[in-house]
Amino acid sequence: MLFIANFLDFISPRFCTSCNQKLTINEKFICEICFSKISELTEQEIISEYERKFSKSNLVDNYTSLFKFEEKSNIQDLIHALKYNQKFKIGIFLGEILGQKKKKVLNSWQIDLIIPIPLFHLKKIERGYNQAEYIGKGLMKSLGLKLDNSIAKRVKNTQSQTKLNSNERAENMNEAFSIKNKKRIEGKNILIVDDVITTGITVLELAKKLKEYGAAKVYCLSIATPLISHTIGSSNAQN
Repeated sequence: MLFIANFLDFISPRFCTSCNQKLTINEKFICEICFSKISELTEQEIISEYERKFSKSNLVDNYTSLFKFEEKSNIQDLIHALKYNQKFKIGIFLGEILGQKKKKVLNSWQIDLIIPIPLFHLKKIERGYNQAEYIGKGLMKSLGLKLDNSIAKRVKNTQSQTKLNSNERAENMNEAFSIKNKKRIEGKNILIVDDVITTGITVLELAKKLKEYGAAKVYCLSIATPLISHTIGSSNAQN
């Protein structure tokens, strides 16, 4: 197997999403040096972000995220490749890392079901896939959680959030989602998954629908979060 892997790497070499150096046989998508430079959020930063985004709503029962989303950073390179360069397997890779790093907190939440933030159907056709679904698949692989991408549907073709203020973002996302199959979520603990959570307005809108349809608790998880001191208007940080 090692011979085959080495041969495949020889005929079709893989390169780091950040520094563009050739990856070793044991590296996936990003080299160890570049990955080591990605900053993780501290527990206090996560608590502060929850209080800023979700605590007053009574819609999101808890939240966690792994990396600090920063402009021109290695995590931005990874997420950009995931969303815009057809590198959907990066989602699985990052989802597995999330599962490993956040196993304790996710187990404490007693999650019944993962629901990825859905894309509007035309956007999904244009992109070819929903990156949040692949992050969820990585979590499934890592922790054995169940995922359902058919329950929540994005029924409103919302414009990009990047250039909108808070009120405009809220109006933009108002009634953006619908829920099918109420029985699948009634009394269940749901985990909303996305790549980057910025203002949290998209998550809040979906959480509101899930609670309306009987979800017991709604949690959210993302690969990365930009802190309030970082630029909100990033092309990759829209939610």
